[in-house]
Amino acid sequence: MQHGKYRFVAGFLVTPLALYAIFVIWPFIQAIYYSFTDWTGLSPEFAMVGFKNYTKLFSDPLFWKSFQHSVLFVILLPLVTLSLALFFSFMLNVGGRQRKDAAISGVRGAEFYKIAYFFPQVLSIAIVALLFQFAYNPRQGALNGFLQALGVSDPPEWLGDPKWALWCVMAVLVWSTVGFFVVLFSAGMSSIPRDFYEAALLDGASRVTTFFRITLPLLWDTVQSGWVYMGIMALGAEAFATVQIMTVGPGGPADSTIVMPLYVYQKAFHDGQAAYATTIGVALLFVTLLFAAIVMRLGRRERLEY
Repeated sequence: MQHGKYRFVAGFLVTPLALYAIFVIWPFIQAIYYSFTDWTGLSPEFAMVGFKNYTKLFSDPLFWKSFQHSVLFVILLPLVTLSLALFFSFMLNVGGRQRKDAAISGVRGAEFYKIAYFFPQVLSIAIVALLFQFAYNPRQGALNGFLQALGVSDPPEWLGDPKWALWCVMAVLVWSTVGFFVVLFSAGMSSIPRDFYEAALLDGASRVTTFFRITLPLLWDTVQSGWVYMGIMALGAEAFATVQIMTVGPGGPADSTIVMPLYVYQKAFHDGQAAYATTIGVALLFVTLLFAAIVMRLGRRERLEY
């Protein structure tokens, strides 16, 4: 009977596992293989060069600059985005004034605010990047127009200034993703029994104390998953698309916004160095796996149930 059960389960798993191996695992293996060649991406002919691409990688200053920017993305983007999302969702679900019918309640109009926060998720990241590119325009943009109306005579050039460009891109990514986590965390908070909050308030706990002692511990698994998701996004397509569309060059000015995914694209499709691009891609893969492992390890804690 047990033998038949395992055959039945294996029959369902073999097809999805085969598709996963073909479309996910095999491209990774191919990328690692091509990183040891001199393939240009334009010709089917190539030769093995050993670790030459990796030696070049470690001595490439532009790679290290893109690596530095990607690490900055992977640290600050999850930190800022998830902190804002936790704050907004806590205020929407728990931070309202005490009412006669309930000791704990969210702010009035919470459902409308959730829709407003989530709205950027409806838009493509390409559309969001274009909209903010116009907003950051130093001459006709809405941001500088607003600053000039307030009396600022010499506002920054934003995307044209190496000091501001990277921060402008990060601000767009935070704005476009925080709403998703507001809705996600709100769903998690709505499942926490209100009795926990009411008992804490009766004992004299403040809202800040209830957040750190009740909400965050019971929501920790969701926060941890969100941190990994945000890190992968910061190292992947979202960061690439935003930098590619918004910045001059792209990746400028003066390579101040170059990130690893964009550097892979430039080497593969602009410079005809597909093998070196796959080498950067392999480095990006290990950075992503290392980040996920660190987050899962540091965030490991005893599971709380209620």
